[in-house]
Amino acid sequence: QVQLQESGPGLVKPSQTLSLTCTVSGGSITTAYYSWTWIRQPPGKGLEWMGVIAHSGSTYYSPSFKSRTSISRDTSKNQFSLQLSSVTPEDTAVYYCAARTILTSKYDYWGQGTQVIVSS
Repeated sequence: QVQLQESGPGLVKPSQTLSLTCTVSGGSITTAYYSWTWIRQPPGKGLEWMGVIAHSGSTYYSPSFKSRTSISRDTSKNQFSLQLSSVTPEDTAVYYCAARTILTSKYDYWGQGTQVIVSS
């Protein structure tokens, strides 16, 4: 059973960089079974797909976030991370990491989510 846990600061000041880490257990982030995704949900809005890092380490980003987003990984710690630069209050959201099963294209495993507030 794959488990994911987000971690990072809950409060970020405008113009700073938001950094979150997802720690994965029960499965390796280098396995070809899954890809590893960041998704967020602003208050009162739907889910927003931000980007993904594949088992190979390749990354793909939503055009909405591409200029501000970087996803990386630490295979020694079985973690992958999100960095979102130049944040504004509109980046306030619950941020989730999720594992997408390659064969089914379903997001089968999710972290519990972490609330990030952007405020001075």
